[in-house]
Amino acid sequence: QVQLVESGGGLVQPGGSLRLSCAASGSIFRFAVMGWYRQAPGKQRELVAVRSSGGSTNYGDSVKGRFTISRDNAKMTVYLQMNSLKPEDTAVYYCNYRSTAGYDYWGQGTQVTVSS
Repeated sequence: QVQLVESGGGLVQPGGSLRLSCAASGSIFRFAVMGWYRQAPGKQRELVAVRSSGGSTNYGDSVKGRFTISRDNAKMTVYLQMNSLKPEDTAVYYCNYRSTAGYDYWGQGTQVTVSS
């Protein structure tokens, strides 16, 4: 079993920044892919960013150039630095751990609200 603990969500004004963190524990394997997805009300969950242990990244089109994912393999922690936030970034952000067998584990979600 894998446990994911997220932190860092909140309310921010448009143009502002936030940093999310997610720490994995339990039956974890350092070669797993970790990252972030988000879900806004009435919409499907979508990719924000993922990062492999080797440093390969994949970003959703809507966040490219504004968000940066990083990872501390020793701590099995993944971070999401979000800059130039827009109201359309408002969503619940979920940490994801994908095992080498392709099984997905999810965090409990953290709310990010971008509003003036």
